[in-house]
Amino acid sequence: MNPLLIATISFWTTHAMGLSIILLLLFWALSGFADHEFEWFTLYERDTYQFPILFFFDRVGAAYLFTVGLIFSIIVRYCRNYLHREAGYKRFFMTIFGFAFGLNMVVLSGSIDMLFAGWEIVGISSFLLIAFYRHRVQPVRNALRAYTVYRFCDIGLLLGAWMSHVLFHESDHFSNLSVLFEHSAPTPASYPALFLMSLLIFIAASGKSAQFPFCFWLPRAMEGPTPSSAIFYGALSVHLGVFLLLRTMPIWSYHYLPRTILFLIGFLTLLIAGLAEKTQSNIKGQVAYASITQVGFMFMELAFGLEALVLIHFMGNACLRCYQLLVSPSIVAHMLRIEGAIDATQIAKQPAMQKFLPVSIRDTLPEVIQNTLYVFALQEGNLELLVRAVLWTPLKKMGATVNEVGTWLKLIGGAGILGLLWLATTAVGGATTYLAIPAAVAMVMASLSGFSQNHSFIKVWNAVALSSLLAANAVWFLRPNAGLDILFFTTGIIPSWLLGVWVLSNLPNKEKFKTLPFTNRAMAETHPGLSLLLFLSFLGLVGFPITPAFIGEDLLLYHASSQYAWIAALIAMCFVVNGIAAARVFLRICMGRPLEISAVDLRQLP
Repeated sequence: MNPLLIATISFWTTHAMGLSIILLLLFWALSGFADHEFEWFTLYERDTYQFPILFFFDRVGAAYLFTVGLIFSIIVRYCRNYLHREAGYKRFFMTIFGFAFGLNMVVLSGSIDMLFAGWEIVGISSFLLIAFYRHRVQPVRNALRAYTVYRFCDIGLLLGAWMSHVLFHESDHFSNLSVLFEHSAPTPASYPALFLMSLLIFIAASGKSAQFPFCFWLPRAMEGPTPSSAIFYGALSVHLGVFLLLRTMPIWSYHYLPRTILFLIGFLTLLIAGLAEKTQSNIKGQVAYASITQVGFMFMELAFGLEALVLIHFMGNACLRCYQLLVSPSIVAHMLRIEGAIDATQIAKQPAMQKFLPVSIRDTLPEVIQNTLYVFALQEGNLELLVRAVLWTPLKKMGATVNEVGTWLKLIGGAGILGLLWLATTAVGGATTYLAIPAAVAMVMASLSGFSQNHSFIKVWNAVALSSLLAANAVWFLRPNAGLDILFFTTGIIPSWLLGVWVLSNLPNKEKFKTLPFTNRAMAETHPGLSLLLFLSFLGLVGFPITPAFIGEDLLLYHASSQYAWIAALIAMCFVVNGIAAARVFLRICMGRPLEISAVDLRQLP
């Protein structure tokens, strides 16, 4: 497509969005700045479960929506000229407008379910923009790193949405939450349940906003184009965790213990990110850690209940970081010209100039402590190693153990266990509830197998699909009368799985693909049609909000909680792990630089 046509479409689309935001803000002002809730229609309803398309607008939404409109219009205007020679000009604008759609959905959402839909769209847009320069290895790796953190932390929103249905029933709308907590007694739920839900919200918010212990991924996400870094990780996306906390404030602010935990998260982030910022060798890394530090301050402010201050802080920080990132290329060029003109280092070392240099607290510390802090800051507190050791490595090891067992042995053993349990349950009256336990165990084993598989794309894809189908099977054993809801879920999973299998089976040079190591293939460059189909299959398989599987995931959690809440937690964990495994397949097949490999090279491979 002609770049001029793309620029024109983006120009008018941005203006239309800006005009809509202005009209909405004027309507809100003319109505006396009152809160508004609007239910468009019910997307899915069965028995006591509902998924309404629900919108909510208040002063929090107004502050975020105004900032989104302002910064997004600046970014689009900047990109029309800045990226006009990029090969992925059209791809960039498609992705960034997808991000804007997801962000507006998050800001205007009236329930956690709607918020989660926009949350997923923002996550996929981030994933694609970090890997925008797909010919280079590092952007692709960092895209997977960021998406992995997103998915691990999504378990907080998945289980949070489930708990909101269980605890608040039909009062889980954001407009109703404050009403539920107006009186000190009785509480709408027990303190342990509210505390658990608060922790889940903190996990989701910390992951999206790169707070402790997930501070490490944000500077690496700066591998994308400078405008995407400005709008995502400097200005808007990094503040979505703060928005989630503002929306769910009645839940976690009900007791001092969650407030204390939130304060500690912000305080630890402030210490680590503040130190790491001083050792960054590039300007984008410095801005990234500065933004993380300010969000840490916002977490601490929220712990004290300073909602109005947080909104002002957010708007100021978002505009400042956007400006800093957009001018960073010019600043680097300016500094290089200065260094080429004069020897600034030698001037600074002159005794006459020493008195004009600022003195920091670090300079007053003993040399041993200074060196220790410097190494600590360079290593970013070893947070990435900590997260890998706690989350990633144990799952990989368990998955490797599962993969060492032969396929036929797994099938025979699984069939034998199911048969024995079927006979046992039939003998005591035909109840099939206990059959859900081995189905849930098999689901976990399938997820772990796909997560640690490094030699076959097809095996990963089949393991992800099998895990989802076993989750549906486990819920069916728990609630046989929920068959229609389970069928609704599978209508999103099975077509996506079959489409992915067809694409993987029709890859060009299949013999090479079976022989080569599990590395990048650059299919987006060589075969864009197959790459697009695999991307759509990936979205459907991970429950992205384009297929019934998105609502189906919520339905499975809703039904599983009726008898065994721990099975609902296992299902949520498996959905998260499946998303990471499928993302690895998509990246390694579609990203990278096209390479021609000869028969001699193939014979030299192990």
